[in-house]
Amino acid sequence: MYILLPLCFLLVLVPNTKAAANDHVHQDCPISRCSDDGPLIRFPFRLNGDPLHCGNPEFEVSCSRSNLTMIRLSSSSGLFPIQTIDYENRYFDVYDGDGCLARRLLNFTIFSAPFYAVPYDNNTCNWLHTEFTLLNCSTTQNFSIGSSNYIPIRCLSVPGHHQVVAVEPSTSIVDLPVSTCSAWKTQFHLPLRSVNGRNSCAPDNVLLLEWDLTHFPACQICPDTCEWDYRRNQMWCYYPEFVYPNPDPPQKPKDPPQKPKGHASTLGTIIIGVSIASFVLISAIVVVAILYYVNKSTRIEEKENQMKIEKFLDDHKSHVPTRYSYADIKKMTNGFRKKLGEGGFGSVFSGKLPINGVPVAIKVLKDSKGNGDDFVNEVGTIGRIHHVNVVRLLGFSAEGGKRALIYEHMPNRSLEKFITSKDQSSDNTASFDWMKLHNIITGIAKGIEYLHQGCDQRILHFDIKPHNILLDHDFNPKISDFGLAKLCSKEDTVISMTAARGTIGYIAPEVFNGNFGTISYKSDVYSFGMLVLEVIGAKKESSLTSSNSEVYFPELIYKCLSQGEELDLELGDDGDAQIAKRLAIVALWCIQWYPVNRPSMKAVVRMLEGAFESLIMPPNPFASSSHSEATTTPSS
Repeated sequence: MYILLPLCFLLVLVPNTKAAANDHVHQDCPISRCSDDGPLIRFPFRLNGDPLHCGNPEFEVSCSRSNLTMIRLSSSSGLFPIQTIDYENRYFDVYDGDGCLARRLLNFTIFSAPFYAVPYDNNTCNWLHTEFTLLNCSTTQNFSIGSSNYIPIRCLSVPGHHQVVAVEPSTSIVDLPVSTCSAWKTQFHLPLRSVNGRNSCAPDNVLLLEWDLTHFPACQICPDTCEWDYRRNQMWCYYPEFVYPNPDPPQKPKDPPQKPKGHASTLGTIIIGVSIASFVLISAIVVVAILYYVNKSTRIEEKENQMKIEKFLDDHKSHVPTRYSYADIKKMTNGFRKKLGEGGFGSVFSGKLPINGVPVAIKVLKDSKGNGDDFVNEVGTIGRIHHVNVVRLLGFSAEGGKRALIYEHMPNRSLEKFITSKDQSSDNTASFDWMKLHNIITGIAKGIEYLHQGCDQRILHFDIKPHNILLDHDFNPKISDFGLAKLCSKEDTVISMTAARGTIGYIAPEVFNGNFGTISYKSDVYSFGMLVLEVIGAKKESSLTSSNSEVYFPELIYKCLSQGEELDLELGDDGDAQIAKRLAIVALWCIQWYPVNRPSMKAVVRMLEGAFESLIMPPNPFASSSHSEATTTPSS
């Protein structure tokens, strides 16, 4: 900005030169059009064959044999006919001559500089920021326009053979009126128009685009005299006596004036000495200023974080549990004497409540997690939850950077302890019969379903794993550790996140790669599926491990089920094989690559408790990620 101001001042002083430049531009670059009723072609557009400086190469247009104005939006898009150009508002619209704009949009993005898609002002279909998933459905049935769950694309479909529909990423495959669909393309932007009295949406064949010249700084200084310099591949301002950017840097004088040698030597020594002293002084001042700023910022940040926590606790005083001082926490833990475990967010100590002596587990958060977000997350979510399969928060402490959370004591600790233990004693999953494992997994599923649907707001855990599943004295599972949880409305189908959350191995594909779809409650479903597979893996025979050491265990499970083979697992009672197969089928449904193919937790609970004969074998989740078939799952 400060560089542009003197340049603008200079332009004010040379009006005559500017006028001359305007004449130059208009004489060399005449306004033209391809037909009498076609759009005008002028800067920044350039008609093919006009001088190269008349427009940006990306704005080059040509005239077709039928006198249509054609433009190539990208190297892979092909030529589009231009319908109108609005130079005042910097809009133009294109269409597909064959009436199937959706087919053309399969090969390129409509949000690539310098062109950006925008919706029409009177369009009630809010499509612009929706990343649709295209499904190819094998069916002889024609989809009707008007459903809120899917949008048929007629020009990509073949009547009597298959139908192509666009769905939002969070839409379940079970909402479609056919049984077999495959995900064809994700993150697809499709312009829509209102139909049926503005109550429904259908694909549009016209695309409105806006052009942006902000990445050409010269054109912001001199919009009337901006030209394209094809030799330097940049925009520039044309004036006989002034050019921005200057194409030819000033030359050094050939014969600079000479000074006496002694005088130059003395002056040079003084300049060097002053420069060094100034540099040292300025460096010292900068270092002191930085240290002062960092120290002050840390104190301010700690104060703001504490104020944020206090405000949250005050606003939710009716929902949060009992508050204790940090001195009380020390007394409860007997000086933090007995540590139960340690995780990424802090250490867990054994303690007792001061009034009734009830055993509790106290998690002391690390000081490094000083922004308070994890603390507020945990108190704000667990404080309002009352479910048999979710750990109960009994109290908390918050004094400056010292924060602690008090939970009900789980004597059998976490499920991870029973999965990873190599001791074939009571501390191993092998000691659990399959019915007990089924009950534990069903309890976890019911807890997650409650988080997704049972509260006023949907709670997404984002860290479902065996370590965060605690077991009480009867081995009933309870979901814990809500430090990464996120609250959202039940109507929200897409969740925004600034960074991936969770534990490697349990994170859903869409959390770290948007090509698989958008983040939603289906991300917890994927983590649950990986947890179930890990529980099953703890029961595998040693021979299965040694003979197939190079095969991914979940993939081996799918191969056995799809080929009708028995699972090589430790089985006892006659019904164990059926339970193991049920758990495996449910897990494979949950770990489908695309969220749209995963069931909801409500459907998962039905599959775990319903008739075994009603279970459907899922598609292969380990096939190519670019093509994932799906069949009907139990209703969500």
